[in-house]
Amino acid sequence: MIGGLLGVGNLPYTKEEIMKVNERDEVTAAVGDSVAAVLESYRVFLVDERGLAAESVRCYLLDARVFLTQLPDPLRVSLAGLSAGQVTGFVLGYCRGRNTWSAKAMVTGLRSLLRFLHVAGLVPVPLVGAVPSVASWRGASLPRALAAGQVTAMLGSCDLDTVVGRRDHAVLVMLARLGLRTVEVASLGLDDVDWRSGHLLVRGKGDRVERLPLPVQVGQVLVDYLRDRPGGDCRSLFVRVRAPRVGLTAMAVRQIVARACARAGLPRLGAHRLRHTLATDMLRAGTPLAQVGQVLRHRSQLSTSLYAKVDLGLST
Repeated sequence: MIGGLLGVGNLPYTKEEIMKVNERDEVTAAVGDSVAAVLESYRVFLVDERGLAAESVRCYLLDARVFLTQLPDPLRVSLAGLSAGQVTGFVLGYCRGRNTWSAKAMVTGLRSLLRFLHVAGLVPVPLVGAVPSVASWRGASLPRALAAGQVTAMLGSCDLDTVVGRRDHAVLVMLARLGLRTVEVASLGLDDVDWRSGHLLVRGKGDRVERLPLPVQVGQVLVDYLRDRPGGDCRSLFVRVRAPRVGLTAMAVRQIVARACARAGLPRLGAHRLRHTLATDMLRAGTPLAQVGQVLRHRSQLSTSLYAKVDLGLST
């Protein structure tokens, strides 16, 4: 059984991981018939077996729900009879009219779900190979930096006379001036700001924790927000103003960017555009590409090489 699993579809599981779920009858019995029950078992699998971060788990569950809810009832029977043609047909239908990022996210999530369903005994045959790849070539796109004045307009749209405005302004500054990702901003805690040494602890991809210098201007924006921060005992840096007073999620950070675009009269822009803009502006200011990669905390130079195509003479 173990040898068969390890030899089919190049599943990225070790022998020890397969042993944990090798009793297929017990695992199958533990997974319920409803979509909610399957998703809960899948969530436990992602957290306990795969060790994924909370934001990754959330995204994988969203993709899994889209796939599972389109299957006819009873769910267990549909999964037992799931075919490669059904999987391929779903992907082709879902990706039609969607952008490359959305299509690749679904393909990745569906492959993960199908691995789980097979190991859990709900799908009798491995179907990961039935998920088609999305045509996407590394380096084919251009950096999507914002035009001159757009970042300023977004930052200036916040009402600094309100707690919400000061919080949103601080969030936008983190994205625009430090190049943080939305999930990194959401995961910041009060204890991550080292005021004495002037550093910020950032939890990035792959559970990496890195120390970034905290510029004076960014620190002042944080101070303005923290003076009236309404979080109470919550240790998250950025919190909801209304109850429950909990830390912001990555989705909430993206919504802050969307609201700032609306106030500034801009089309809805992704939060990652601020990161692209920071990198592009650094290059135009003469910063070497290697240093740009350090600021963005890229693990591979290939990720930073995208910015080698920036037109340094282009006026923004």
